[in-house]
Amino acid sequence: MQTYKSAATLGPRTSRAARLAMLGTLTLAVVVGRTEVAQPAEPVPAVAAIAGAPAPGPNDRQITLAVRSYLEREHFLRRPIDDEVAHRWFDIFIEMLDPMKVYFLQSDIDGFSQKRHLLDDLVKRGDVSFAYEVFGRFLQRVDSRLPLIDRLLKAPLDFTTEESIVIDRKETSWAKSEAEAEDAWRKRIKYDLLVQKMEKTSTEEARDKLQRRYASFAKRMHQMTSDELLEMYLTSLTSSLDPHTSFMSPGTLENFEIGMRLQLDGIGASLKAEDGYTTVAELVPGGAADSDGRLKTKDRIIGVGQGGDGSIVDVVDMNLNEVVKLIRGKRGTVVRLKVVPVGETAPKVYDITRAKIELKDAEARGEVIERGQKPDGKPYKIGVINLPSFYMDMAGARQGQAEYKSSTRDCRRLLDDFKRQGVDGVVLDLRNNGGGSLPESISLTGLFIDTGPVVQVKDADKRVQPYDDVEPGVAWDGPLVVLVNKFSASASEIVAGAIQDYRRGLVVGDEATHGKGTVQSLLDLGRQLFQRLPNAPSLGAIKITMQQFYRPGGLSTQLEGVKSDIELPSITTHLPVGESDLDHAIAFDKVPRAEYQSTGRVSDEMVTTLRDRSAARVSADEEFGKVARDIAQYKKRKEEKTISLVESEFAKQWNEGKAADEEEKKLEEEMESRRRPVVKQDFYFDEAMNVTIDYLKALTSGTASLARTAPPAAAQRLQPVPTP
Repeated sequence: MQTYKSAATLGPRTSRAARLAMLGTLTLAVVVGRTEVAQPAEPVPAVAAIAGAPAPGPNDRQITLAVRSYLEREHFLRRPIDDEVAHRWFDIFIEMLDPMKVYFLQSDIDGFSQKRHLLDDLVKRGDVSFAYEVFGRFLQRVDSRLPLIDRLLKAPLDFTTEESIVIDRKETSWAKSEAEAEDAWRKRIKYDLLVQKMEKTSTEEARDKLQRRYASFAKRMHQMTSDELLEMYLTSLTSSLDPHTSFMSPGTLENFEIGMRLQLDGIGASLKAEDGYTTVAELVPGGAADSDGRLKTKDRIIGVGQGGDGSIVDVVDMNLNEVVKLIRGKRGTVVRLKVVPVGETAPKVYDITRAKIELKDAEARGEVIERGQKPDGKPYKIGVINLPSFYMDMAGARQGQAEYKSSTRDCRRLLDDFKRQGVDGVVLDLRNNGGGSLPESISLTGLFIDTGPVVQVKDADKRVQPYDDVEPGVAWDGPLVVLVNKFSASASEIVAGAIQDYRRGLVVGDEATHGKGTVQSLLDLGRQLFQRLPNAPSLGAIKITMQQFYRPGGLSTQLEGVKSDIELPSITTHLPVGESDLDHAIAFDKVPRAEYQSTGRVSDEMVTTLRDRSAARVSADEEFGKVARDIAQYKKRKEEKTISLVESEFAKQWNEGKAADEEEKKLEEEMESRRRPVVKQDFYFDEAMNVTIDYLKALTSGTASLARTAPPAAAQRLQPVPTP
């Protein structure tokens, strides 16, 4: 299933990109400056046309030369594109196309491998013919599998036979013959049908669904454009240096910029491609479609027309990017959607007037929570800020707009409101915050500390530069708690690391944050290559790792992340989603400590006491006990390389791993949701509030007196105070 946020930042995901889907980008700036692109030594040979494959784009060579030049000159590692990089590039590109090794044959891979060591030479000439050669063969294999899949879906399958399927890609291999390929697909179809059975889908419905899924996949592959293929191929190259350097096609660049400025023109809907249909995943609150009221979540869009009388284009099985292009448009214009409403079979046509969509639920939001009891009998008032990303309207900033969109400005307004309401403490929730703008992370940290270094940055020449908060004063000088998890990355880690180094507040959450300690700059290729043209063509951009950042204390967050002062048990701590789980990640290191003054708001003795009290509550809590059992089951399942295709055994393994699967699905849904609550009040958040109130008490009455107070039992967990 592919997901596209027509009102957000993410586009369709590749199998490799899915691992990074929850992470944002720490961008220094949109750089517009010089370029020195090497000229080809000889003409690039034409690519032979392959039936069904996209034709090479007119700008492929120029873009490729520019990307290669920037990688060698500007990337943090400053390493040449050599044979080692070429081998990595080859492996990543093949994995993107066929991650589970079910389409290509070993003979295909052997044939491609003859050019593995030549990719670095080809790229120097801007020659991307290898991408079209491989993709053409991929399309042939995809098409040849469809009759086999149809036959297997119609054939009787025995779910009592003792056999299993390998679920660890590293343990699998490509089939050496068509007979081996057929056996691999037989097992895959059995696996798919068992999954559908576990999800309570009837046998007939499951077979129809899978047949459509694979046919739709084949059709989408045939719809891939030259821009999309070039993006996949060049991102395979950039990912050979580090996992956060990538090439963005013009369409991907547009989506990235929408996510940073949090607005666009359209109907305001998150769409996803599911088994050949474009389905409404969610409506943006207050958007055009939401206000119209007819379009609903899970409705299927099967046609799109322009204006009041434009012909309706059939979009069934259409590439999701192309569907989104048809639906987006200038505010004030009309788009007509042919829709099959959820639960119905007859289509309806909705005419919706496009409007400016502001992604309000993607910006910082706040709420005041009342918990516990102060010595005077009144409840503690805790101001919670939910910050999903460090956003900044780069174009607005570049143009000098006075009120361009900024996460720091939004958080300052929330803090001012908290002070008016007389809160006792502030919780900054950075869970699932994948990052964003580097300047925003610095200015936002400055809301809580006075002037001083927030982050240190080292460039490719090994020069270390501290970046300071230069604005005197703070927006909030009271108690502060920062909530994090393993999906808190990049800019989130800068803020959490600085707060911890300054002893300004507590960091509470998973064992450690994600571990992304690198800085990317966005180089717009059109502006780079055509600086003298007033309207430079859109050629996409390269997001390139140019620096590594370090905490004020000198430690990099790369790979290791920021360790929580108080760890709360969570399955996310154990998921393989950290920087250290990514291929070709840049190494951890240190730089000298910057000059800064600790605030003394947190002491080692205080942390030890708070940690002990939290651990006592957690150990007695039934919900956290269930988490511990889920973690144990997940660890056991993680060690398994295969899964049984005997139905009874499959069901057992499925149920054992269900907790982790549901946690991952829940996290993804929460981050994609446009109607997420500011505060999700569950047992995990309750314990975070307990820690916060313990911290407030420690600050007001002293750690020693707090330590003498017995920790409350789980049954006495702090409850919300009813409000009138």
